[in-house]
Amino acid sequence: MSGHSKWHNIQARKGKSDAARGKIFTKIGREIAVCVKSGGADPVSNPKLKDIIAKAKQNNMPNDTIERSIKKAAGEQGGVNYESCTYEGYGSGGSAVIVECLTDNKNRTAGDVRHAFDKFGGSLGSTGCVSYLFQRKGVVDVEKTDKVDSDELMLTALDLGAVDVVEYDDSFEIICQANEHNTLSEELTKAGYNVMSAETTMVPDSYIDLDDEKLSKFTKMIDALEDLDDVQEVYHNVNINEDVE
Repeated sequence: MSGHSKWHNIQARKGKSDAARGKIFTKIGREIAVCVKSGGADPVSNPKLKDIIAKAKQNNMPNDTIERSIKKAAGEQGGVNYESCTYEGYGSGGSAVIVECLTDNKNRTAGDVRHAFDKFGGSLGSTGCVSYLFQRKGVVDVEKTDKVDSDELMLTALDLGAVDVVEYDDSFEIICQANEHNTLSEELTKAGYNVMSAETTMVPDSYIDLDDEKLSKFTKMIDALEDLDDVQEVYHNVNINEDVE
């Protein structure tokens, strides 16, 4: 896993095993089902579905699998009803964690999430206990190559409405207002940049560093949360290095 942002942490997880990738596809399929049920099967008139399709492609989900998921969701009558729920809590060293879920059984999900926190030294908190430390922002990830001039990219991104550009070893993370990531991504692509990913996510106002022992325990907690079937997204404010296991 790499550090600084939730998005970079997710990017690093894409190289996981086939079993883990299958679990990601299942989670995205659940998101598609909920989205289609609430807003329809046409991504043109359902921008949320458009975002989920983009997310599916970023995770290398095959097009035919995406299409089957949409058709299945559109044709379902009396299928499973998933509810969204969000949990907030603390990990090692007072780190802040937000867990977004889709579930057909809130009691089961709450118990599973609580167990993951407790097992690795964390604690589940009340609604609002850490969410004030985050803001919902659009994030566009651009590949860093020898052909990319960082100053030129920054000027271009800011002209297109971005609010910040963060440089990493292998990419640039461009921050924009929530739900403006698609427009920014399209314009940057037209300008010749290779956009690797784009989404609206929860970005912490600041990040914290943990010592090796606490960081190891924290990453195990995040892994346990992300392995839960009902968990869709996990956000946190910890710097995580790529070589942490």
